[in-house]
Order: sequence, then structure tokens, then C-alpha cells
Amino acid sequence: MSDPIIQLENLTKTFGQDTVLKGVTRDFERGKIHGIVGNNGSGKTVMFKCICGFLQPTEGHVIVNGKQIGRDIDFPEDIGIIIESPGFLPQFSGLKNLEILAGLKCKISLKQVAATIRRVDLDPMATKPVGKYSLGMRQRLGIAQAIMEEPSLMILDEPMNGLDKYGVAEMRSLFQSLAKDGRTILLASHNIQDIEALCDTVCEMDAGVMTMISQERGNQ
Repeated sequence: MSDPIIQLENLTKTFGQDTVLKGVTRDFERGKIHGIVGNNGSGKTVMFKCICGFLQPTEGHVIVNGKQIGRDIDFPEDIGIIIESPGFLPQFSGLKNLEILAGLKCKISLKQVAATIRRVDLDPMATKPVGKYSLGMRQRLGIAQAIMEEPSLMILDEPMNGLDKYGVAEMRSLFQSLAKDGRTILLASHNIQDIEALCDTVCEMDAGVMTMISQERGNQ
């Protein structure tokens, strides 16, 4: 592989007597959509949290853009994340929530935040508080949060949760356009149709072990 953006080296994670990740070793190439499939409890989300620096490996290493997480840097730079349910301040609008998050790094303007909200088919001028959003609206806002700073790497754990078929189609198109722009996406989904439509490579997680299913199949 010429240019891996993520390198997992013997990634192992235990919680007490339970080994959730068992020596996962895998490189993920830059500019591709990499699908991860597996049942609940298979280790997908724990692996994602290790990549993002939210959990420290028991053994092994995570290297992102040539820097070891937990040694060279605490968290990957230039990354967008959806893991589990997106967390927002329920009393504020979607725009206000993303404005607050954008203020942490000051990389983008309020105009760019609003444009990203439109990109996921929400109205940035809507005053409805996020606490009154439907599940699908919250998921769209979570996707907007993950992509708004145009990161080179996105970790998306079940990003289609709560979306109807039209929303799924829109988000598939969005992710394909991001990949065409050279961005890298790790995508976990229970929906095999999402995986088949989007992913260049597919790996399966089962009881903490990763197996390559399909490599360089190309977007369909």
C-alpha cells in the first residue's frame, strides 16, 4: 500500500477479563472509503475509539498520518467523527451548536457552518432547538459536524441511523463526493447495501478479530 493514512499494529484492547480487540493489524489507504461490518459487540466501535484517541490500546499502536496516537499526539489532527449518538446542547439550534463547536478550532466561518448544514439538507436559519429534533435530523446534524471543517479523515460509526430512504440516498451521494475530493472515510454500517454502494474495501469484525472481505472493488 503506497500511502496509508491509518496503520493499526497488533491493536489489542481488554476491559478486565474481556478482550474486545485481538491483535488487529491493518493499513487503511488514503482517499478511499473503507467499510467495516460486524455485529454489535464485535469491536468496531472500540477500534474507532482507539483510532480517535478516546481509548488507549492495551497493546499495539495506532498511527494516523505518521503520528502515533497516545505518544506523538493525544488525538488525530484533521479528523471528523461520528461515534454512537451525536451529542449536542439540546436548548440551542443546530446552527448555534455547530457554531460553538467550530469556535474550538476557529478554522471555519459561520457562513461555512451554515453552508455545511444546508449540505445535509437542514435549514441553518431554523430556530427549533436540537432537543426537539427527530432522530434523523440529529443524525444529519451529526454528519454536518463531522464534515464541516473539511477533514482529510472521517470516522463514521453507523452514520445512516435514523435516516429514511431519501436521507440514506442523499448521504451516500455526499460521502461519495467527499471521497472523490480525496478524503478518507472509515464507515461502519449494519446495512450491507450502504457498504456495497460506497466502499472501496470491506473488512469484517467478529469477536475482536478483523478479516479482509473485499479489497479495491471500486465504487459502484
